[in-house]
Amino acid sequence: MLLVTGPVSRHMEVALRRTWEATPEPKLVVAVGDCGRDGGLFGESYASCGRVSNVIPVDVAVPGCPPPPLEILKGILTAVR
Repeated sequence: MLLVTGPVSRHMEVALRRTWEATPEPKLVVAVGDCGRDGGLFGESYASCGRVSNVIPVDVAVPGCPPPPLEILKGILTAVR
């Protein structure tokens, strides 16, 4: 399982993709926070790919800026069920 926070910067795009490819099956991805879910304040730009799902598949997106710890736990449990 990958827990990804924040928007994906252009400099981290390849690293995130390689990490996802190296993750054993079943691959589960939880995008945490508004920035991970939809790019948030940063959106897409020359320096940002925006949301995590623009780079790798996302199973669960947890809203909030920052999301409460209980919501993060609910997101993780939703992904593993």
